Amino acid sequence: MEIPHDAFLLRVFFGESDRHGHQPLHEAIVLKAREMHLAGATVLRGPMGFGKSSRLHTSKILQLSQDLPMIIEIVDSEEKIQAFLPILDQMIHSGLVTLEKVKAITYRGKSKK
Repeated sequence: MEIPHDAFLLRVFFGESDRHGHQPLHEAIVLKAREMHLAGATVLRGPMGFGKSSRLHTSKILQLSQDLPMIIEIVDSEEKIQAFLPILDQMIHSGLVTLEKVKAITYRGKSKK
């Protein structure tokens, strides 16, 4: 699989406790992206953050949150990202979705020895 040099970065921001059906939202999004043959997806868990409600979510022991910030990043062609957006819109109920143009410099898998 190749991604074009001029690609798009899709970022999805939401809370760790968010779900899609019976599974965690981050798992549902990554599995759907894989099913749609997107180039790849990375899930990041943040130690601290806040969103639209301004409620602080933190991993500090005295303020332990069960809803830490999560970010999924997906880079692929504009066409593949645009095809994924309507599906993503049906999956998320709260959060933020951003899209930006990026230059893909290198996209390689592990070499087989």
